[in-house]
Order: sequence, then C-alpha cells, then structure tokens
Amino acid sequence: MAEGLLRSLYGDSYLVDSAGLVPTSINPYAIKVMKEIGIDITNQSSKSIENFRDEKFDYVVTVCDHAKEACPFFPGNKLIHKGFEDPSTFKDGEEEKIKSFRKIRDEIKDFIQIYFSN
Repeated sequence: MAEGLLRSLYGDSYLVDSAGLVPTSINPYAIKVMKEIGIDITNQSSKSIENFRDEKFDYVVTVCDHAKEACPFFPGNKLIHKGFEDPSTFKDGEEEKIKSFRKIRDEIKDFIQIYFSN
C-alpha cells in the first residue's frame, strides 16, 4: 500500500521501489481498499529486498518494526522508520479485516503526506 500511495501522491518527485524481507503475493484486502481511493495496485509485485542490495537510495523507508531491525544497510541513504500494524495478521471476520486495512491505509497515507509533501 505504501508503494502505491507514494507513487500516486508524489510519483513525479520520487522514484519508488518497494521490497520485503519475505516476498509474498499482494494481499487482496490491500488491493480492495486501495481501489476504494482510486489507486490500482494489482500490477505491483512483492519483491525481495535482496533484489536491491547493490542499489543506492536517497531514502529507505521501513514501515514495520520487524523490518527496521532486519533491514540491511544501504549506503548513502537516510533511513526513515514509521511502524504500522500489519493488517494481514488480524484474524477477525471479513468486514473487520477490511476495516483494519482501511485504517492502516489511511495511517500510511497521512505519514506519506506529512513526510514527503515537501
């Protein structure tokens, strides 16, 4: 969701890539709640952080506490961390999961607008 939001809001100012410690498929709930705000992330793919080991980034943003601790060092960058709950771990019913994804989506959007709007 963070990749889609940053691309949508500030893609003209930032080149955006995202990766995870353990690549998985894009969560269907994430796709659904992003479509609700007009952002289609169905063509995004989950990539391994290993794909970017030799890259140099101006910013590396981590969005969960586990990633902050396990994220490898990328030289020449500024590390930005903002922890968000992982909505995919919530075990409630369908409607509660969607509400959880919406909540985290909106929190990520607020963070991106505050930090990257300059």
